[in-house]
Amino acid sequence: MPEIRPMRADARRNYERLLTVAAVAFAEHGENASLDDIAKRAGVGSGTLYRHFPTRQALLEAAYLDRVEAIAARADALAEHLPPGEALMAWLHELCVGSLQVRGLKALVGSAVADGGPAALTVCGTSIKGAAARLVGAAQREGTLRADIEPIEVLRLAHGVATASELADGQGTHIHRYLSLLAEGLRP
Repeated sequence: MPEIRPMRADARRNYERLLTVAAVAFAEHGENASLDDIAKRAGVGSGTLYRHFPTRQALLEAAYLDRVEAIAARADALAEHLPPGEALMAWLHELCVGSLQVRGLKALVGSAVADGGPAALTVCGTSIKGAAARLVGAAQREGTLRADIEPIEVLRLAHGVATASELADGQGTHIHRYLSLLAEGLRP
């Protein structure tokens, strides 16, 4: 097994600078922000960017990893204070709102819940799917969610809710209504 060496100090600085600039660029321009512009704004060459992040998806995930893990952690926090069905719906609401407020996050979540998508087996995808599985399982045991629903289906439907709300007004003001309609269809 090859030895994994720690990153040199200059490489670590470049990596961190790329993540900081990428988060700003994705927030400004969405998931299709120019990678060349990100490299230029970070003061590095495109080769350095691709050495650290071989794909746009890898950079997007790294830039939003902390945010995605915080969303996943909210599932457990909500589950501690709310009945299972309410915790699931509150978490889905937060996931949808976050997906619209943070440009590029909806695309990352969408690829994580797509069959065989590039983020399906990533840390972000694993975090979101794990949180959904815990909440869905608890709601099913409580009897407030149909037993034949899979967590991935709930995530895909929530992604659809965020997309529908974005299409309606671009602000997400319809998320609560659309989630209420979804919840009606998911009840036993």
